[in-house]
Amino acid sequence: MRYDLQVLEDDQGYFPSYLAAPLVSKQLDERVVKLFAQVANTLTDDEMQRLNADVVFEGKSFAQVGVTFWRSQGLDVEIGEASGLWRNLLRNTTRHLQLTGMALGLAIVVGLGLSLLVYRHETLAQGLIYVCGLLQTIPSIALLALMIPVFGIGIVPAIVALFLYSLLPIMRNAVTALSTVDPTLVRVAHALGMTQRQRLKHVLVPLSLPAIFAGIKTAAVISIGTATLAAFIGAGGLGDPIVVGLSLDNTNLILQGAIPAAGLAIITELMFGLLERRLTQGRSARG
Repeated sequence: MRYDLQVLEDDQGYFPSYLAAPLVSKQLDERVVKLFAQVANTLTDDEMQRLNADVVFEGKSFAQVGVTFWRSQGLDVEIGEASGLWRNLLRNTTRHLQLTGMALGLAIVVGLGLSLLVYRHETLAQGLIYVCGLLQTIPSIALLALMIPVFGIGIVPAIVALFLYSLLPIMRNAVTALSTVDPTLVRVAHALGMTQRQRLKHVLVPLSLPAIFAGIKTAAVISIGTATLAAFIGAGGLGDPIVVGLSLDNTNLILQGAIPAAGLAIITELMFGLLERRLTQGRSARG
């Protein structure tokens, strides 16, 4: 036995019996359902321990171990390891982008909207930023857990938690930038007869744009990283292979989630930087 451990027989019946039964979705292909039916009630405790050991200790994938078991039952099945890997990667990445995109979009709308409303009222603005800062101090996994009693598990609590995490950098940068625009320029715009809306559109927002973009970029990168923890509450994404890999001590699975998540953060940083430069250059050219 590996690690000099010996599995003891539960002769007192302390632990519940392991009785494997197929549980399948209604959308599953009928041919697959029939295959499951053929092997129902054939898994013993010893067989299940051996299959688990192949995954945990031998480093085999679930698909490899599953196909080996199917073939031991006399069933001719094939494995598409490469296509399965890319399919899972695409599915997890799409869900990850969905979580971060929806949360970030909502945070941009709410954060910038609130910033434009309160930036002239220092006490109110600082109060809102302080509240957002308090939310940021809550550990990510704790904030996700706090969402469960209210929203249950799945996508919704993950999006709400990521939205709350994204508010601070967006609001702090926007309020700071809008409230620190050169007062002389604001007075000149006022002397030219500009309304408050015109001053926002032609003076305050254009001058604050680099700082606002920096806040959005920071929020996006934070969301991508934090979204990997959403797998703990059933939201999926690139955190799924990381969580499974950690539970099985499988480095390959961990990397299947960690590397794409890191790549998404880097790509997001570069894309926002490029967009910021384009907008800044376009504004300079018009000026």
